[in-house]
Amino acid sequence: MSKSFSLKPIKVPFVNTKNRVIKTEIPTPGDVEIIEQMRKYEPISMTGQPPVVWDRAIGINVFDRWGNKWLDFSSGVVVANAGHSNPKVQDAVREIVNHGMMHSYCFPNLVRAKLVKVISELVPIPDNRVFLLTTGGESTECAIKLSRTYGKSKKGDKKITIVGFDDSFHGRTMGAQLVGGGQKGKAWITNLDPNIVHVPFPNAFKYEWADEKRADYSDEECFNHFLASLQNQGVDYDSIAGIMTETFQGGWVQLMPKGFLKLLREFCDKHDILLIFDEVQAGFGRTGKLFGFMHSDIIPDLICCGKGITSGMPLSSVIGRRDVMDLYGPNEMTSTHSGNPVCSAAALASIQQILEEDLVGNANKLQDVCHDRLTALQQKYPDHIGFVSGYGLVWAIIFIKPGTKDYNMDLAHDIVERSMQKGLMFFAPVGSGSTIKVCPPLIINQEALVEGLDVFEEAVSEAIRNL
Repeated sequence: MSKSFSLKPIKVPFVNTKNRVIKTEIPTPGDVEIIEQMRKYEPISMTGQPPVVWDRAIGINVFDRWGNKWLDFSSGVVVANAGHSNPKVQDAVREIVNHGMMHSYCFPNLVRAKLVKVISELVPIPDNRVFLLTTGGESTECAIKLSRTYGKSKKGDKKITIVGFDDSFHGRTMGAQLVGGGQKGKAWITNLDPNIVHVPFPNAFKYEWADEKRADYSDEECFNHFLASLQNQGVDYDSIAGIMTETFQGGWVQLMPKGFLKLLREFCDKHDILLIFDEVQAGFGRTGKLFGFMHSDIIPDLICCGKGITSGMPLSSVIGRRDVMDLYGPNEMTSTHSGNPVCSAAALASIQQILEEDLVGNANKLQDVCHDRLTALQQKYPDHIGFVSGYGLVWAIIFIKPGTKDYNMDLAHDIVERSMQKGLMFFAPVGSGSTIKVCPPLIINQEALVEGLDVFEEAVSEAIRNL
C-alpha cells in the first residue's frame, strides 16, 4: 500500500515569489480538519496525495483558502494541458450551460458534431471515426472490446488474444487491468483471461537490450525479445487480435524505439493485428508532438485519448479505422455521457487553445530545459537517481537505493513532501512508487519552469542529506 502524507502541521520557511507563496504551517491546520473529515467518509484509497485542500487552480498555480500558492508540476495528474481554469474553456462551459444544454445522451447535439470533426481531422489514421466517452479507462476498455470483436470477425474464437506489456497501466476497470501489466493491480480478479498475455516493454532502465544509447543496441534484437516472449508463452501470431501499448509508461516516460515500432507495425500488418496506442497521458501536446505516437513515424489502428483533451472536464475518446469502429450497429456501442455537451465544449476550447497558442511547440521548446537540468541532477546524485527520461513537458525521475536498481520509495515520497512545503506541487510518486513526474501545464514559461526545477533540486538535496 502506498504511503499517506503526514497531517501534522509544521513550521516551514515562508516563501513569496511570483509563482509560489507559503505563509502558514504546512499542512495548514484548517486543511487538516477538512482532510480528516474526508478520511471519515471516503475510502483509504483516496488519501494518497499531498495534504493540500485545493481551493482554486488557475493557469500554472494551485491555491488553498489560506493564502498559499503552489507552482503546479502535476497538471492535476497530466490533465491541465491548456492550463487550469483556462478562460476560454471556462467561457465555453458557461455558454453551453447558460444556453440550456447539459446532457443529451446519444441524441445528436451541435457541439459534439463540431468536436468529432476537429478530432478526426487532427488524427492521421485514414478514414477514421471518433467515439466520445468519459474516462481514459472507458476508452481503453472500448479499444479492447473492438480489437477482440475485430479478431472474431476474421477467425472467430481462434483470433481473440490481446497482447499487453509488462508494467503498463490502462485504467482500473477489469478489462483495463487485465491488459495492464501490473500484477498487484489485477490480483483481485483471480480468474485471469488466458488469452490476454504480456511481453516486456523495451525499457532501457530495466533491460540493456532496450537501451538505444548502447553501442551494441539493435532494433532487430530488441524486437526478437518481443517475439521470444510470445513464443515462450505458446502464442500463435495469427491468434492475436490486438496489441495495446501506452505511448510511454507512466513510471518511466520512455517511448518505444522507432525501429522497434516499425517492426511491430510490420508484424501487425502481416498477421492482421490491430495496433492500439493508449495516448491518455501522451495526447494533445504533452510530449512536444500533438500525439505521442507521432514521434515514431508509424500510424496505429486505434488510439485512446483522455486527460489533456479537455484540460479539466471528464471526456475521452477512441479514434480508429472506420472498418473497426463500425463493427457495432446503431445503439450497440454507446455510453450514457458519450459526447456530453458541456465536456465537448470544454474539449473544443482546450484543443483550440493548444493549437492557436502553439502549446505543442512550447512543450517542445522547453524539453531541452528539462533534459539539461534533470540529467545534471542525476549526475550530481548518481547513487540516488537511477534514471531520467522524458519528452516535451513530461519527465520521470526514478529514485534508487545506492549501488542498486532497487526503488527508493521513501526518498521519493520525502522529496514530494518537501517540495509541497516549498510551494511546488507534485502528485505522489508513481510507477514503482519511486518515480516523480515533472509535468506542468503546457502554458508554463521558461522562467517558471526553471524556478520549479530549482525548488525540486533543493528538495532533492535536502532529502538526500537527511538520509
